[in-house]
Amino acid sequence: MGLSVTEKIISRHIVEGQMSPGSEIAIRMDQTLTQDATGTMACLEFEAIGIPRVRAGLCVSYVDHNLLQSDFRNADDHRFLRSIAARFGIYFSRPGNGICHQVHLERFSAPGKTLIGSDSHTPTAGGASMLAIGAGGLDVAMAMAGQSFYLRMPHVTGVHLKGALRPWVSARDVILELLRRLTVKGGVGRVMEYFGPGLSTLTVPDRATIANLGTELGATSSVFPSDEQTRAFLEAQGRTHVWEEIEPDHDADYGEVIEIDLSGLEPMIACPSSPDNVVPVREVAGRPVSQVLIGSCANSSYRDLAVAASVLEGEKIHQDVSFEINPGSLQVLENADLNGVLLSLVRAGSRIHQSGCLGCIGMGQAPATGAISLRTFTRNFSGRSGTKNDQVYLCSPETAAASAVRGVITDPRDLGPAVRRTHLAPKRFEINDSGIIPPPDDGGGIEVIRGPNIKPLPEFDPLPDDLRVQVLLKLGDNITTDHIMPAGSKILPLRSNIPAISEYVFSSIDPEFPARARGAGSGAIVGGVNYGQGSSREHAALAPRYLGVRAKIVKSFARIHKANLINFGIVPLVFIDPLDYEAIGPGDVLVVSGLRRALLGGLDVIEAKAGDGLTIALGLELSERDRFILAAGGLLNWTKARIEAAGK
Repeated sequence: MGLSVTEKIISRHIVEGQMSPGSEIAIRMDQTLTQDATGTMACLEFEAIGIPRVRAGLCVSYVDHNLLQSDFRNADDHRFLRSIAARFGIYFSRPGNGICHQVHLERFSAPGKTLIGSDSHTPTAGGASMLAIGAGGLDVAMAMAGQSFYLRMPHVTGVHLKGALRPWVSARDVILELLRRLTVKGGVGRVMEYFGPGLSTLTVPDRATIANLGTELGATSSVFPSDEQTRAFLEAQGRTHVWEEIEPDHDADYGEVIEIDLSGLEPMIACPSSPDNVVPVREVAGRPVSQVLIGSCANSSYRDLAVAASVLEGEKIHQDVSFEINPGSLQVLENADLNGVLLSLVRAGSRIHQSGCLGCIGMGQAPATGAISLRTFTRNFSGRSGTKNDQVYLCSPETAAASAVRGVITDPRDLGPAVRRTHLAPKRFEINDSGIIPPPDDGGGIEVIRGPNIKPLPEFDPLPDDLRVQVLLKLGDNITTDHIMPAGSKILPLRSNIPAISEYVFSSIDPEFPARARGAGSGAIVGGVNYGQGSSREHAALAPRYLGVRAKIVKSFARIHKANLINFGIVPLVFIDPLDYEAIGPGDVLVVSGLRRALLGGLDVIEAKAGDGLTIALGLELSERDRFILAAGGLLNWTKARIEAAGK
């Protein structure tokens, strides 16, 4: 059988294992990406490895999350990132240069290459035919050091596109339709690969939106072929030299094929408070809107701003609506200005913010109490916006702009037969790379500048032979990393200070959790299905580990969070019998005798003893490498031991 695009890229980069779905493989990473909310810790972790310079082909450090400088802490982190980038050979994207995924797509994407990033939406680059994977910061630090990335070989699901999108329907509606069908768990263990005649109508920015939001399916990545649309995008960026054609073989074997007729789609919207709570816009039309935001790594391209400008030309924002624009990059902002897009937005009454993530991760732009906020953002988990019990809907730029004019949720088709003026994209963008600082050839003499908020990495002990833990918290299904380690303007500045940020673990659920965890000494968390979905933030593993959490026992894990738990020595256990979930409650003490021996001995099932003679069977769904890492107390401990052993 022939190969898919995904399999072709993996076959070029695989260094260990076989391309058999579900088996562990190791792949070489061509590029790495970090952003400031995760990058400070990733750089501290890279520094702890002890090598003088990055060994990946291209490493880029972006500042796009912690842009609000309400005190010294964010500014100190930015200075630290700039100096450590120069010291170790990393490109540095300045604050205000743009969102990491948008800038990377514009300036560094290359068909057929691999990319690992410390942000869950790294798969955005799949829109330019890269295999791009989100991971925890420590996995990215290892890739920066030239180490391979380990994962389970994903199943490749084909999404066959035919037809063409009708007026007022966009790429956002394609992925919302998939979320409606598959839910936030539907992509777990899969790469979503798009093929078919409908691709010829989708530009790279369109494809990037779809690939970006494939993360919300739980997918490992999303991949598009490299074709004439890819070449046209790279030519517009002045980078045609990196283009190559990469198409699936005619007899590529997709384990599953999902059919989508683009011409049959209509405007869709995700209702509060999950990206898969999707309905047609017409079903919720008429609900009053207080805030409308266009931005985030999903929908902040030139195309997205231009569509909004087309809707707003000759119109005014409704008096009850705050309509705000977060351009995806400095390039988007500059070209929008040069081509009159920005003027149309401003004249209509839009608020223009700097290029960055901003409200998408709770850094400002919180909506009013009880009011509806329409956003072209990636997630609408409850409270993520910064407002408790928020009413956040996710939609396309077309729906967002139409609603901003009418003051109520509006199906954009109600505005008329077509957009009055269409700005797709210039054939050649005005390029300004002044916001990207390349590293010097030799950074050995450069001092790394550390502010007082930047604390050393905690050191963790190896796993004991027997584990005795108290159940600290019992949770339900689809717990997100926002639940575990919230973001927002109060907490994000503490990302480089584990003792301080650990005080906010589970703060939105149980403010007393940190004190209780410290008092227990060794604790466990019990959860349901898809535990740890959402952001790649490794702090959702690192901070609980600092508080003494040694095990998480759930029905199933989200991919990135499970990897982060292993990286920091928290044992991920799954219920063999889901009914046993009901038998455990907060305060129970569980004893797992011989856990270390079971791990190193390759056992797949181990028993935990609870009170009243209860015995629970727990699964160890781990590779051999995972087991050694857990026994060592985490990936950094294991790696240092291997480096020391190799040097003797």
